[in-house]
Amino acid sequence: MAKLLVFDWDGTLCDSLSRIVTCICLAAEETGLPAPHHDAARDIVGLGLVDALETLFPGIDREHILTMRDSYSRHFAEQDREPSPFFDGVMETLELLHEQGYVLTVATGKSRRGLDRVLKARGLNDFFHGSRCADETAGKPDPKMLLELMSEFQTPPEQTIMVGDTEFDLAMAVSAGVPRIAVSYGAHHPDRLQKYQPLACIDQFSLIDDVVNIYKKQIYKI
Repeated sequence: MAKLLVFDWDGTLCDSLSRIVTCICLAAEETGLPAPHHDAARDIVGLGLVDALETLFPGIDREHILTMRDSYSRHFAEQDREPSPFFDGVMETLELLHEQGYVLTVATGKSRRGLDRVLKARGLNDFFHGSRCADETAGKPDPKMLLELMSEFQTPPEQTIMVGDTEFDLAMAVSAGVPRIAVSYGAHHPDRLQKYQPLACIDQFSLIDDVVNIYKKQIYKI
């Protein structure tokens, strides 16, 4: 069966996009730059933080970017003392998939410190079987996160599914040869996601269980 499920975090599991955008704007203003338009800031969610800031502020020197990164991290840690909520149905669906024996992992543009902080706050330190963060390997859309997780759990691409809300998630999956599920409620419009030929583009996280099981039946004829 498809056994390895890899989830993006922000915009897929967690309703944190508005908090991310706010902290990007605060970091820009604090370091002497005009705050970007909210749509532009939302558009880069999913990239590693340095890559995201360099995309938003092309031509800004590296030292300024790193100062902005530190400012963002400080603002986000302050605002994230109460973690952003999960989208409806996320925890119930993850628990159902866990009970069915799937290996549940996370591939995120968050830092390791940021992911560990929110997992601890939610009491989920031991819930996910594995994870990769943008500051410990290549960031999306490079496929390295997925390749490392597949290697760790000895799972071939056809037994792996990536779930995400951005082009970066789906492009990473395509590069790794991994089937993918798009969610329509996150950072990128569904029209942008469909070109990556996902198994499905779903409006509710709870539908993932159905999509995964349909895929399993198709490839194993059961």
